Amino acid sequence: MSGLKSDTPVPTGVVVHALSRVLELQYGNGESYRIPFELMRVYTPSAEARGHGPGQETLQTGKREVTITALEGVGNYALQPTFSDGHSSGIYSWDQLYELATRQDELWAEYFAKLKAAGVERDAPMAAQPHGGAAHGHCH
Repeated sequence: MSGLKSDTPVPTGVVVHALSRVLELQYGNGESYRIPFELMRVYTPSAEARGHGPGQETLQTGKREVTITALEGVGNYALQPTFSDGHSSGIYSWDQLYELATRQDELWAEYFAKLKAAGVERDAPMAAQPHGGAAHGHCH
């Protein structure tokens, strides 16, 4: 689990905008960022999606309509959202949230490149239990 970097700002306010599907992070210096739920969900730090090493990530698709149904603080360093697709094991540190907030264009580009490389549509439904492929062999 990544801890806090000393220079990572901690938000002074967090607002879930259910209709526009964005998480707003407000900082003490007056900055605020809106992170789309889809981006958060696609880049979930959860071990089940990340795998246990490079190349073992499960590509997340069909998350454009996902919403956050609950949001809990974890200590003073992270947030743990529950998404409408039932996913709730991702713990987002302030570092990760700040990175998602400030590197959105880059992260979207990376995501679209991964989809293209995999030949998968952004809105393709996820299989409930991924099968086949070495990436999933020993994660269960």
